[in-house]
Amino acid sequence: MDDIFAGQLMSTDLYTVAPDTLVEEVAGTMLDNEIGSVLVVDEDNQLLGIVTTTDYVEIVAESHPKAETTVERYMTTDVVTATPQDSIRDIADAMIEHGFHHVPVVSEPDGVIGMVTTSDLTGYISHVQTPSPS
Repeated sequence: MDDIFAGQLMSTDLYTVAPDTLVEEVAGTMLDNEIGSVLVVDEDNQLLGIVTTTDYVEIVAESHPKAETTVERYMTTDVVTATPQDSIRDIADAMIEHGFHHVPVVSEPDGVIGMVTTSDLTGYISHVQTPSPS
């Protein structure tokens, strides 16, 4: 996996929102599109945070959000990111170490350009591994 990089594997179909987007709207977007995360970006597409399905479990269990609560209140802001040149082995190691399933891919000056997920890694491995003998 050392010779495969984030830029080759990342998804570029991204769902982004502004920090003032309502949590209810973001939850609807995630459900409607069957996705596990939404990236929070500023007007220049620079990453501010990420909201995942795990965050929603915490929101519901602990916070009982009121109507019109913005996503900025709940997003993770210390987001671990990758660049298009980062090895997918390094990305996979970071996912295991931190226990998460999404790594945004960022570049200068474009900001967020992609996402590597555990599904992307699994799909890649399933295509390059030789099946076990029956």
